[in-house]
Formats: sequence, C-alpha cells, structure tokens
Amino acid sequence: MTDKIPELEILFELADLFKVFGDSTRLRIMYTLFDGERSVGEIAELLNMEHSTISHQLRVLRTNKLVKIRRDGKQIYYSLDDDHVKKVIEMGLDHVLE
Repeated sequence: MTDKIPELEILFELADLFKVFGDSTRLRIMYTLFDGERSVGEIAELLNMEHSTISHQLRVLRTNKLVKIRRDGKQIYYSLDDDHVKKVIEMGLDHVLE
C-alpha cells in the first residue's frame, strides 16, 4: 500500500491546491466561470464585490493554474483552466450535500 503513496513533494503541492479551494470567495469566483469566460468587472458585479478583491483572488487562482486568461486588446477575460477544476468543485459539493 505505501508504494502507492505519492512522493512527499507531490503531496505538499496537492495540499496547497486544496488550500486554494478552501476560500469561499475564490469558490464563488470559480462558480461564475462555470458558464464561460468573464472580465473582472463582470465577476465583481455578479458577486457585488470590489474589483480589487476580485483581481487579487484571480491572481491566486491563476498562479495555481485554476484559471487562465485571454486578452482582447486591453480587456482581459478569465475562464476555468480546464474541466478538472469544475469537476473538483462539483465533487466537493456532492460530498457536502450527501
């Protein structure tokens, strides 16, 4: 069984990833991206939050490869990095609602 446990460094990275999911503001932001890309302004308006707060949290999400950006001139649009992000959130919600 212990031969199936990932390397310690990998487990630290996994723990750090779960810490990012452990913030309700970041989860709310990611939920707004379930239907596609949005700008900081759109996210801030949907969540009734300050642009600066959204921008800060998007930086954290981007650093952790949970969201990606697309530039259109000066405008930046954010989207979930891939389907795995949505699946992790959905699985966690299923577990909580069980």
